[in-house]
Amino acid sequence: MTKLELFYKDVCPYCQKVFRFIDKYNLRDKITFTNISSNPADKDRLIEVGGSVQVPCLFIDDKPMYESSDIIEYLKNNLVK
Repeated sequence: MTKLELFYKDVCPYCQKVFRFIDKYNLRDKITFTNISSNPADKDRLIEVGGSVQVPCLFIDDKPMYESSDIIEYLKNNLVK
């Protein structure tokens, strides 16, 4: 099974766009969520692994995907039945 982890900030409108899609299709149990505002170590890990502090960032088996539209398209094609 593919490991999915979404890095986000509560105040980010693009993150909220991704969350609306996730909630619409009840996908919360398929994704691990990491709020980079809550823990500086998570922000550091995002920068170290992904190379940027940009959110939202969906890690797919530890490979980063940025851009909310790309993330939604990935989720639609891989998780929505």
